[in-house]
Amino acid sequence: MNLTSSSEEQESTYRDILAVQRTQLANERTLLAYVRTALAMAGGGAALIHFFDSSLLLASGWILIVVSLLMLIVGIARFRFVMQQLRR
Repeated sequence: MNLTSSSEEQESTYRDILAVQRTQLANERTLLAYVRTALAMAGGGAALIHFFDSSLLLASGWILIVVSLLMLIVGIARFRFVMQQLRR
């Protein structure tokens, strides 16, 4: 009986370790999605600024760049928060 409960505890420990690792990988994928989206928005904003002379499109381009920077900051903050929670 002792051998069975010991192996069950060990299996449970492995399961917990793997669950934390899966969550860390998911967190990294989410950060990469934030970065990818921020880069796409910044690229779109830069294209609007570079190729168009309309004041509305120039303003839209700058807004996209600022929003992309904010999105990047939010993504990094979220990543760090989740990693801190996982370390507890």
